[in-house]
Amino acid sequence: MYLVTMLGNLLIILAVSSDSHLHTPMYFFLSNLSFSDIGFISTVVPTMLTNIQTHSRIISYVGCLSQMSIFMLFVCMDSLLLTVMAYDRYVAICHPLHYPVIMNPHLCATLILMSLLISFLDSQTHNLIVLQFTYFKDVEISSYFCHPSRVLNLASFDSFNRNIVIYFIGAVFGFLPVSGILLSYFQIFSSILKIPSSGGKHKAFSTCGSHLSVVCLFYGAGIVEYLGSVVSHSLKNSVVASVMYTVVSPMLNPFIYSLRNRDIQSALWRLHSRALLTQEPWHPRRTQGGK
Repeated sequence: MYLVTMLGNLLIILAVSSDSHLHTPMYFFLSNLSFSDIGFISTVVPTMLTNIQTHSRIISYVGCLSQMSIFMLFVCMDSLLLTVMAYDRYVAICHPLHYPVIMNPHLCATLILMSLLISFLDSQTHNLIVLQFTYFKDVEISSYFCHPSRVLNLASFDSFNRNIVIYFIGAVFGFLPVSGILLSYFQIFSSILKIPSSGGKHKAFSTCGSHLSVVCLFYGAGIVEYLGSVVSHSLKNSVVASVMYTVVSPMLNPFIYSLRNRDIQSALWRLHSRALLTQEPWHPRRTQGGK
């Protein structure tokens, strides 16, 4: 599953970067989302595979904090990129004539940079809170990676205050992306309902269908994993929710975008055709006179 995730996201990045037809804001954000998904799954799965191979589940204190910080960086990056992509779809559907002017390269680069800075702030906030309340040695975490909520379960203060801290952080850094996505899709659906023809409505819906599927998958698995880590007392259910969020969700994203997107399919086919042409053996042509 890890190799499939890496291959799928790398193919999307390669297709977008090599095909001039995909040099648009939507696919620019999609390639950044694929890069973020690679970092997201690479933070957790290689360590898990090493633990399975060595039959050891030990991680150092510094290693745990580092893994948690990088994990939260890419989680927040994924969330903000999905919000940016929702805004891109809003502009494309609600203001199609002004789309090239509004979604200019400068704005696209600024949105990516702001997403990165906010994600870094989120990850460091989690780290600072954990450093304030926890210091552990030779303790066991009921998971295969250092999730902030499970690390905070080792804190010395009571569970009520601990849950308040967890929910507060989730609300602060989760409210902005979720509200942006909901607002964008409210405007999108309002504009689509005003389209008189059924064909026009179907075309408008198809432009945001893949993104909406990824949003539901990402936030659905994230809510189950995040809340389950706080209220669930079943280790099995908690691990299953974590695997769905950290492994299955990034693996399915490339399939959702490639199977439902003809532009991506065409770009991958052209990329495959060019690769076959470069592998064909070269046969020298003979000219008249044997030269």
